[in-house]
Amino acid sequence: MTLIELMVALAIGAFLMIGAMTVFMQSRTTFRITESVSRLQETARFAIDSLEPDIRMAQFWGLTSRAEKINGRRAPTDAAGVGPATCGNNWTINLIQPVQGANNGYGWLCAGTAPVETNSDTLVVRHAGDDVLTPPNLAGQLAIVSSRYDGTLFNVTATPAGYNPAFSEIHRLMVSGYYVRRATATTQPALRRKVLGTNGQITDEEVIAGVEDMQVQFGLDMDPPGGVNRGSVDRYVNPDSPIIDPTNAGYNVNAEILSVRIWLRVRAENVENGFTDTTNYVYADQNVGPFNDGFRRVLVSKTIYLRNNRPPDY
Repeated sequence: MTLIELMVALAIGAFLMIGAMTVFMQSRTTFRITESVSRLQETARFAIDSLEPDIRMAQFWGLTSRAEKINGRRAPTDAAGVGPATCGNNWTINLIQPVQGANNGYGWLCAGTAPVETNSDTLVVRHAGDDVLTPPNLAGQLAIVSSRYDGTLFNVTATPAGYNPAFSEIHRLMVSGYYVRRATATTQPALRRKVLGTNGQITDEEVIAGVEDMQVQFGLDMDPPGGVNRGSVDRYVNPDSPIIDPTNAGYNVNAEILSVRIWLRVRAENVENGFTDTTNYVYADQNVGPFNDGFRRVLVSKTIYLRNNRPPDY
């Protein structure tokens, strides 16, 4: 083998090695990006899957779907009823509003896990549990005994008056308040919730880490009872719309919430080397970004129909 032949062989080998290393590095980068995006999508799916069944159950009160037929319910402006006042007066038993929210703010009296993201929406969902309870296993719980015509909210350790298993059922009252905890230098952002526990007290728990913003809009049926299009969504509004606030002069008595639209902005757990988030995120009433940091993000949205909230046609 001559020196020239050896040098040519070395050059060809070097080119092959450079090509192999380039393919390897590109494959590794693609795998890392794919894994990061997959993890983001997995987090988003889990968060949506946690919210959806809870929201779909709103306005379910056992054998009746009419909150106005439940005795013992209270509005926030009424005298205190049964249940804890930890998060606000009658926060758990405001059954007339099975879904309720705040626009870009946290207004509950119960402190969230700090630091609370005050630029995110909050969402409260109220309904009865799908499991039928049997006395006397009711100690410490808020529950509803319901028939086809009415119901009663109670908090007792004995069988409620008027309960007859032949024509009534007992269901536990379920209340969840969703909010977002802001990220810090040492912790991730997270979707969290305040939950009415089986002991009748409010507890705080994490749904999933990685969610850095939640935005909510309500789909309204604005048609009067008896209208041709009664029962269909006419428009979407933010949670602070006066149309759905019974204490506001702009309240519309015909407005019924038929659906909830959710946006979640999910952030990766770690900074990705070589990546800069230059996206401008426009959704709901938000226009944020670019963040110009190394965290990859994904924005997901879903519209959820309240299957139990049938607007009265009278």
